Amino acid sequence: MQSTNVLILGGGPAGYVAALRTAQAGLATVLVESDHPGGTCLNIGCIPSKALIHAADEFHKLSAGGQAADLGIEVGPASIDLARLNEWKAGIIGRLTGGVQSLLKQAGVRVVHGTGHVLDGKTVEVTPAESEGRPQRFVCQHLVLATGSEPAALSMLPFGGRVVSSTEALFPQALPATLAVVGGGYIGLELGIAYAKLGTRVTLIEARGNLLPNWDAALSRPVQKRLADLGVEVLLNTRVQDGDSEAGRLHLLTEGAQTQVREFDQVLVAVGRKPRSQTAGIDRLMLDMDGPFIRVDEQGRTSMRQVWAIGDITGEPMLAHRAMAQAEVVAAVIAGQRRRFEPLAIPAVCYADPEVVVSGLLPDEARARHGDVLTASFPFAHNGRALTLEAAEGFVRVVAKRDDHRIVGWQAVGTGVSELAAAFTQSIEMCARLEDVAGTIHAHPTLSEAIQEAALKALGTGLHG
Repeated sequence: MQSTNVLILGGGPAGYVAALRTAQAGLATVLVESDHPGGTCLNIGCIPSKALIHAADEFHKLSAGGQAADLGIEVGPASIDLARLNEWKAGIIGRLTGGVQSLLKQAGVRVVHGTGHVLDGKTVEVTPAESEGRPQRFVCQHLVLATGSEPAALSMLPFGGRVVSSTEALFPQALPATLAVVGGGYIGLELGIAYAKLGTRVTLIEARGNLLPNWDAALSRPVQKRLADLGVEVLLNTRVQDGDSEAGRLHLLTEGAQTQVREFDQVLVAVGRKPRSQTAGIDRLMLDMDGPFIRVDEQGRTSMRQVWAIGDITGEPMLAHRAMAQAEVVAAVIAGQRRRFEPLAIPAVCYADPEVVVSGLLPDEARARHGDVLTASFPFAHNGRALTLEAAEGFVRVVAKRDDHRIVGWQAVGTGVSELAAAFTQSIEMCARLEDVAGTIHAHPTLSEAIQEAALKALGTGLHG
């Protein structure tokens, strides 16, 4: 039996950040991870997906009908070497995970490679990742659960055969001629658009009435227009009733209770992710739950003393940056500091084409919480920088309380708007008013001018549109 102050189960964004911070605070820290540090985000999620999206964008620009032709740039037929693409993505992943490993080593974190299994609130047994070696047992003062999430499957269409999750879709060995994407959320849109740009005929299937169904239709409308330009077939109000994973066959129930049977070379199920909240022996702790998620307070405490939970297992939104922010709070509290996880806004980004970013409250959410609100949108069609980037589609929208003009939400759809997320969230966290943003000088020409213009428009003093 070995002892430590803190044992963290899971080395994803939540786990490795918590480990760094507790070790930096002088606490003996053990991090248990079965694979490479960085978790889903670095290895099979955020980073490889953005790399694939970038490669698909570049390929499409150089292909017939791509954007390069619009600029008078003529090129020969484009081709893509998937092996080299995957090697490039692997290089990025290796550089980032290697960086995390170096940081952990410098901080003095003991990383134990293996599969952790919780025996009780103080004891974890770790089976080595390789077949060599005996299981090790650790007793800790503080147990931090950071086991993350995994792709959710459909009961009638299990993974296998021609049915894949986002994990397999991110590292294609060959491009399917036809691809069905089940799920019109951000994962389905990002990967569906990437495959379409690489030359696959894509059919996007969404059970609800609009894409990105957790957000309002105005944000998804420019994306849907782009899907049509790319030749992507979109089936809304359509459910998968049954399927054959080996044949890639889907039985679909469409709007009006009509049925159809379709076959595809590959089917990507992208209906969301499920938390690993009852794996690795966590279920034996009998923690209080909120549905599939572990219930925690504003400091990351579970219902068991000195057992903490962070990241995807604690609820929505299941995002890496939320997980890292939670980890900072929990590590600080364990180290004896006074911290609470009470953000006013957590930005969310869909890296579709065009990109979509949401921070804070949507207009309807703001009305439900604050009553009368001010909203205003500024279109990128009136922004000089957007026009030079061939990015006139989309807009920036602001939501503010009418009584004191305090900003409570931002939304944007357009090329490169993910980079506006920090400005959006910072203004909300700092309780900025419309006048604060409207009176701030924004560099010209930049996409960020649309932020100022939206604030001016909400005040009734719009300048350029």
